[in-house]
Formats: sequence, C-alpha cells, structure tokens
Amino acid sequence: MASFHIEHFGCRATQADAAAIERQLVERGYTAAPGSAAADVVVVNTCTVTASADAQASQAIRAIHTHNPSARIIVTGCYAQRAPEELAGLEGVAWVVGNSHKPEISRLLDTLVEPVQERAIAAGGASPSSVLIGQIDTDPMSLARGAAKVLTGDIFEQTTVLVAPVLGGEGGHTRPVLKIQDGCNNRCAYCVIPFVRGRSRSLAPMQVTQEIRRLAAAGYREVVLSGINLGSYGRDLVPRVELGNLLQRILDETPLERLRLSSIEPMDVTQDWIALFASTERLAHHFHIPLQSGSDRILAAMHRWYRTAHYARRLEWIRERLPGAGIGADIIAGFPGETDDDHRATLALVRQLPFTYLHVFSFSKRPGTKAAAMAGEVSAAVIQRRARELRALAAEKAAAFRAAHIGRSLRVLTLNGSETGPPSDLRWLLTSARDGSSESDSGVWTRALASNYLDVRVAGSWPANQMLDVCITALNGSHLLAHRLEA
Repeated sequence: MASFHIEHFGCRATQADAAAIERQLVERGYTAAPGSAAADVVVVNTCTVTASADAQASQAIRAIHTHNPSARIIVTGCYAQRAPEELAGLEGVAWVVGNSHKPEISRLLDTLVEPVQERAIAAGGASPSSVLIGQIDTDPMSLARGAAKVLTGDIFEQTTVLVAPVLGGEGGHTRPVLKIQDGCNNRCAYCVIPFVRGRSRSLAPMQVTQEIRRLAAAGYREVVLSGINLGSYGRDLVPRVELGNLLQRILDETPLERLRLSSIEPMDVTQDWIALFASTERLAHHFHIPLQSGSDRILAAMHRWYRTAHYARRLEWIRERLPGAGIGADIIAGFPGETDDDHRATLALVRQLPFTYLHVFSFSKRPGTKAAAMAGEVSAAVIQRRARELRALAAEKAAAFRAAHIGRSLRVLTLNGSETGPPSDLRWLLTSARDGSSESDSGVWTRALASNYLDVRVAGSWPANQMLDVCITALNGSHLLAHRLEA
C-alpha cells in the first residue's frame, strides 16, 4: 500500500482536520511516511487567515515538489477552498480539494493509488501517464501529469464535522485535539474564515463523549477541544446544547483527567461557566479569549459584538474565581482606520488586564472581507511598530506571570521528548544543589505543560503523558524549571 505524509498549517481546528485525514488513511491501510521526502502522496492542509499563511503554504508545496518530484501533492484546507486556482497552478500539485470535500480525500486516494499500482504491475512496472480514477460528484477526474484537478463546492452545504483526534496524539505529541465544532455564523470585518469553513455545525454530544472515552481508554490524560467558534457549540443541534452542559457531561461520563479548550469568544464567557471551571481541576484553568482591539471604535468597525468594558469584566470574573489561571488573547495591529490613539487605548487595556500571554497579528487584507475595501489603510511600517510594542508588553506580562509561580507547586503533564544539557539559568542548578536532587545531576530535563498553560521543564527524564506534581524553582527564559515533588 502507498505511503502518505500530511503537512498542516494553522489553528487547532486545522490540526484536527489533518488528524481526521490521517486516521481515515491509516484505517484504509495506507502507511504514514516519516516525512514528505519519503511519501508517495503528500497532503498539504492549509490555512488562509493571513497573507503570510498563504505564502507559507505555497513555499512548502514548492519545497515538497523540489525534494520529492514523484510525490502526488494534494492541497486542501482553507486556502484551497478560498483560492483553488492559485494552488492548482503550482508545479507538483495533483489535486486541490476544498474544505467542502475534505472528507472525500481518503476515498480519492483509493482511486488514485490502487489503479496506478495495479496497472504498473500489469505493465511490468511501467507507470501510466494518465489513469482514470473514477467520478466524484459529476466531474470525472484523472491523474494526468498536467494541470491539477480541482474539487471544491459550496461550503455552506457542508453538514459534517470531521472527527478525529490525532493518531498517537497530535502528530506524535501527547495531547490529542478533538474538533467538536466547525464553521462560524459571525461576520467579523477582517475574517475570511466563515467563507471557507461555512456555517456553524456541531458534533453530537454522544459522539464527543464516545471519542473522549476512547482516548482515555488508550491512555491519554489530556484532550484539547477545538472549533472555529467553540462557544457556539450545540446551537445548531436539536435539542440545543450549551457548551457548559457538554463540559459537565464529559466530566460525568468520562474518566479523562484533564480537558482543555482551545479558544472561546468573550460573550460566551459567563459566570456560571467560570464557576464550573473553578469547581474542578479536571478542566484546565486556561482561557484563550480573542480581544482584537482595546478601542471601542475599532471593535465596532471590526463588527465585534462586545466593547472593552464587557471584555474586561469577564477577565475580572476569571481572575476573581481562578487567580492562577492562564489568560491569553488575539490582537490585531493596524486594522484600517486605527489611529495612534486607538493603539494607545489597546496598550492601556492590555496593561490593565491580567493577560499571561498574547498572540499579536499584523492586519492582513483578506479578499472578500469588508475590511479589504475599508479606507484608512495603515502603513506597513506603522503596523510593524505597533505590533512590536504589543509583543513587548505581552512579554513583560508573561514574564511577571511566570515569576509569580516560583516556589509554588503545579500539576503538569509531561510531553514528548527529553532535553539534555544544563539550563542557562544557574539559579536552577544552585537550587538543585540545595535541594539535594540527583535528577538534575544528569543534565536532563523533560518538557511539561501546566493546567494554566505554563511551559515547564522538570528535572530528569520522564516518559511522556505522565501527570507529575512539581515545585517551581526558577525561571529559564520563556519557561519555568521544576523538580518533582515526592509522592
């Protein structure tokens, strides 16, 4: 059977889609290759949230074709849905499959690979130049070595959610991602994603709990729930289901030790919802809540459904009930019409609120969005300056949050891979010597993740997917250093 490799770009939902494709292909008997250079078929799962995401995908496709010219490249994902003709023109691309037909990829490979193998055997090993591979919808498709074939449709007719945590945990990592919601009914002025993902649709609660029970039975300790607009989960179901009800059901009906949410809109954060998180350690105390701007004027222009006072109050609720929670946000620098006063308002709000990290994006004009046609374009130089200032402030707040945890105990999940060599921070070595720890003597430590999203290095070599109670001993750049507490 042929081998495949999947390259994916973008958000947790995109990663979960790649996992779904991987799962389908393995179940059909295809073999996962260690990399694109060794694969017969390479699936490139793209993002299109920014122009740089498009460029990254195009660059990757060119590199794959250069290093493995015989590989058949299938491009899918959001960029493939938005601009299939652009991708079809890239050398080496055999197919472009939009999000509308992403569930068909495993079946397409059956018709792509097997007839080629059978005819090659019958011809004594010679590969045919063109093979009819069957019919999808009403369009016959072939494997000609010419222009790529395009398979896209109306994304708003899509009714399914691709189910699939990553086999072996997110590409061999420790924490599987389960996408339980896709699409978005909002129309933020800057965002192209609703047009390439379709309307909001949800996985039935029974399917969610079944998947989580399966993962827990396989030994996974943490699962990440993802979606394009996760807070809208269940509003399309009959009867309607609220995300909070689903979380309670997962707690009641599965043995999973820790459940983490990827991102949630501010107006979906309620006091009852926060109280649920405060009631249990099984829900990760980590909240990623997009802000986008600290200026009410810009939020209105963005067609966001809240204002800064609404946003701030929700973060205050979190900090009141969960003082150690990790809180992150997305912010866009340089939205059309953004003035220096608007930017200063964003900086002031970020200073005021208890953020522990930020994802800062430079505004990127996306075709078809309202923002693409707005007046008041901000120059690239000004956008870069504003983004730098926001990132510098975010780094200060992140460092202060990490420093506040020195001397505290945390429960962490070990991730794949140990690292060797001494940390650069000599305070960790001095603390180790005082504690009489033998683990640090080996110069080995293991990466781990706390409930509140802190990145921790635990002294010693520990297997992945272990829950450890640790004491934080020192800072070391962007992560914390720790020793395991004796049981």
